[in-house]
Amino acid sequence: MGLVAYFDAASTEPLHPQAREALLAAIDVGWADPARLYNQARRAHLLLEQARTEVAEALGARPDEVSFTSSGTQAVHLGVLGTLQGRRRVGRHLVTSAVEHSSVLHAAALHERDGGTAETVGVDLLGRVDPAVFTEAVARPDTALACLQTANHEVGTLQPVAEVAAACRRNGVPLLVDAAQTAGRMPVPAGWSVLTASAHKWGGPPGVGVLAVRKGTRFRSYLPEDERERKRVPGFENVPGIVAAAAALRAMTAEAAQERSRLSALVDKIRQTVPKVVPDVEVIGDPVERAPHIVTFSCLYVDGEALLTELDKAGFAVSSGSSCTASTLRPSHVLEAMGVLTHGNVRVSLPRGASAAEVDRFLAVLPELVRRIRQDAGVT
Repeated sequence: MGLVAYFDAASTEPLHPQAREALLAAIDVGWADPARLYNQARRAHLLLEQARTEVAEALGARPDEVSFTSSGTQAVHLGVLGTLQGRRRVGRHLVTSAVEHSSVLHAAALHERDGGTAETVGVDLLGRVDPAVFTEAVARPDTALACLQTANHEVGTLQPVAEVAAACRRNGVPLLVDAAQTAGRMPVPAGWSVLTASAHKWGGPPGVGVLAVRKGTRFRSYLPEDERERKRVPGFENVPGIVAAAAALRAMTAEAAQERSRLSALVDKIRQTVPKVVPDVEVIGDPVERAPHIVTFSCLYVDGEALLTELDKAGFAVSSGSSCTASTLRPSHVLEAMGVLTHGNVRVSLPRGASAAEVDRFLAVLPELVRRIRQDAGVT
């Protein structure tokens, strides 16, 4: 890759070396159908269940609560719609925050089209929900489910999951927690009833998601019944991918404390330096209560796509707004909900091993690129 610095870990973390090693080994020995009884199948089943145990331990769950999906998005869809289906007799009201991942919002929209109701709790300028407002929302008698992410995927702000979970527990409402941006990087907050995560966010391979459903949480898949994965997820398990995902999660969790501190210091440097070297810029999200690897800023009078293109030419892989809405011209729903500047938006998310030298080079290159784009647009 030469001098290219990959700064888009919030979209996908590069494959961890231990995941690659585990994947190659599991392709050779874990290819058989784990539901069968012959020798190769028993070996695949053993690998699958060992990986399940490791993932459960890392996420604070029991192995029999954990199912594997084909992606984090599928885990969210199954988690949201399956819990709503299981609690249909209680009510059909869903509560989410305004800054959830698009997979949650799409599931909520489907629920509404099917006759359910959904309430969106707004956020402040830092992108955080007010626990008191969320508590009031879940107190509605027919609330079947609430959803809240651990940390926002665009701006990094941590959500008050523990406080919201306590409010949900008092009101008898299960809480789905989307831990995609923090699993393997930070401890999973307590109090969840349903947990979702995505392996490629922590250095595992793509194509593996995690859906954990606490014992006692009513759940019924909205899809045709399948005997695999506790009847929660249909289809043949990707055993090699799951084994590699578990290996990556185990390795990332072991490194987490040291790497979290190191990356957070680099993010602090970006947060503090960008406003000093680039005029008319807004650094977005909570400066303290945040995911360790994400920083987002917006530059006034700058086209975001043009800035990303110039940064790419200069050897930096970064993203803008939401990766799931980057192909549209509309600003991301997260930035809109926060009420912050959306022009020239850049999200830098540092992967494991990102260096101080790469960050310094980014900070040295950025001001001239912004100045040039503004000049070309007639802004001086």
